[in-house]
Amino acid sequence: MKFLIIIPAHNEQNNLSFTLDSLQQQSFKDFKVVIVNDGSTDKTSEVIKKYIDDDSRFQTIDLEKSAHQPGSKVVSAFKNGLKTQNINSFDIICKFDADIILDENYLSEIDKAFTGNPKYGLVGGLLYVEKNGDLVYEGNSNKHHVRGPMKAYRRECFEAIGGLRETLGWDNIDSVLLKSLGWKEVVLPELHVKLIKVKGADYTIKPADYYGRYFYFLGLNRFLTYVAAAKEAMKIKSVSFFFSIIKSYESCRSKNLELKISKTEQKIINDQRWKALKNKWLKM
Repeated sequence: MKFLIIIPAHNEQNNLSFTLDSLQQQSFKDFKVVIVNDGSTDKTSEVIKKYIDDDSRFQTIDLEKSAHQPGSKVVSAFKNGLKTQNINSFDIICKFDADIILDENYLSEIDKAFTGNPKYGLVGGLLYVEKNGDLVYEGNSNKHHVRGPMKAYRRECFEAIGGLRETLGWDNIDSVLLKSLGWKEVVLPELHVKLIKVKGADYTIKPADYYGRYFYFLGLNRFLTYVAAAKEAMKIKSVSFFFSIIKSYESCRSKNLELKISKTEQKIINDQRWKALKNKWLKM
């Protein structure tokens, strides 16, 4: 299979070379990389130039500087990279972050998974971070969900779900929609991806505001949002955190902020969340 890998990069001069080195060292060679220099003000462009000068599989596009917020900005950069390519020339569409390191067999194992299983729509490994000299599971999600930094979609699945949405929650929206269409999301636990930078470290939005906005743009109804907010508040044992999340969510509702999902897709997401809640807590 042929891979198209798109990497949004905003001020990643200290991380990007590790990602691109790990791609050059892949045992699987049939891929193209588009690095989207997303308004960087550091030396990211200089890092990129070294690779596009030496390897014809690498190319870049430059975007104008704009506000860098979680969710919508990274997907917008991804889409700008995507539209420069004829995706029908590729079998697998990847959205990778600019601060991950892949084992040299990463793409070959992803290729094997897709080739041997025609219903696999989204495949990836597990994220690990370095702590005290050891690599430990990042643990920010369940081990059956392919995280945003390392998404690999079968092209037909990617097109079926309408691509990625420019909104908070995009990397959960894709998962729910593809499953509703009969595709499978598969994590290969033996594939470890090193995450160099902790996610959210460069966001200016406060955590409670982030969760409130996230639940809103994911399309969750009030009941499911309150349950999700309670779960997050219990993690840090803070009642005030719960109310801050709810305040943020209700603020979005009162402003009727635009959702990037249809009413039908919103219902699919809520139904899936409700089903998961019943299975876990109500044993129904």
